[in-house]
Amino acid sequence: MTDVQHPVPELMKEGDVVDLLVHQHALIRDMFDEVEHAAPGQRDEPFRRLVRMLAVHETAEEEIVHPYTRLRVDGGAGVVADRLKEEREAKEMLRRLDEMGPEHPGFMAELDRLRLAVLTHARAEERYEFTRLRAETTAAERRAMALGVRAAEAMAPTRPRPGVESMTRNLLLGPPAAIMDRARDLIRQALRR
Repeated sequence: MTDVQHPVPELMKEGDVVDLLVHQHALIRDMFDEVEHAAPGQRDEPFRRLVRMLAVHETAEEEIVHPYTRLRVDGGAGVVADRLKEEREAKEMLRRLDEMGPEHPGFMAELDRLRLAVLTHARAEERYEFTRLRAETTAAERRAMALGVRAAEAMAPTRPRPGVESMTRNLLLGPPAAIMDRARDLIRQALRR
């Protein structure tokens, strides 16, 4: 399984932010499949990886990519407003699923709803935001954004935070939440051993 903290192959290390995020979207699709195909009683670990990946991925987009799109892309504010609405809805669904847990009888049906929302959101980002970013920014700008995304992911909370979809809120609330989330992750991991 791919290491969620460093989901980008070495060859993409200095790559384009669009390539990085599209690659992460593919990883997320694979992670949904992994949770779905896990045997009952074995879904917790793949689901925890999915929760973490979605949380850090969205935080990085909200801190780096969406603000840049607003500033540099013609009509970017409208494009970003639509994506943020989708992200908030997906975070709320993910939080409910996280609270429910993989052993809950309604988990798989709710996971299917989340998958549809997340994949629809990813397609919209790729079509409406990423295509425009690639067309209206330079390769150097996209490389700088890729570095910013990786830095933001390294410091992002590992749990969904509905209502924290702005760069400012992420920067104010993210670091303390990240510390708490990562401590919880370590405790959970230690308890399983």
